[in-house]
Amino acid sequence: MEIIKIIGISLIAIIIAVIIKQYKPEFAVYISIATGVIILLICTNYMANIINLVETLASKVNINTQFIKILIKITGIAILTEFAVSICKDSGETAIASKTEIGGKIIIISMSMPIIEALINTITKVLP
Repeated sequence: MEIIKIIGISLIAIIIAVIIKQYKPEFAVYISIATGVIILLICTNYMANIINLVETLASKVNINTQFIKILIKITGIAILTEFAVSICKDSGETAIASKTEIGGKIIIISMSMPIIEALINTITKVLP
């Protein structure tokens, strides 16, 4: 099971980070980044399976594939933004973390505009 690998990697990384913080605190951030990247790489197959399933369901229901691609990109941006925010917070840089979070939210909102526009057009066609 992959979750056992992820938990094991996380626990080993925590132990290493705690030990290294005593001698070289600046290197603890590198351990955090490396651990996050390794965990994301472990999850790539699962992410690919989710994307394929969503695209298959969308084609069966006859949903515009452009919207599905946008939703998948938005989800990826949210995950990567949360990853970066967590690293910033682990480093003690809460100001940078909040700016990164705001940047991710703005990008997500801007990317969702075609979906919002289509929704508004659909609503206006239905209403008299």
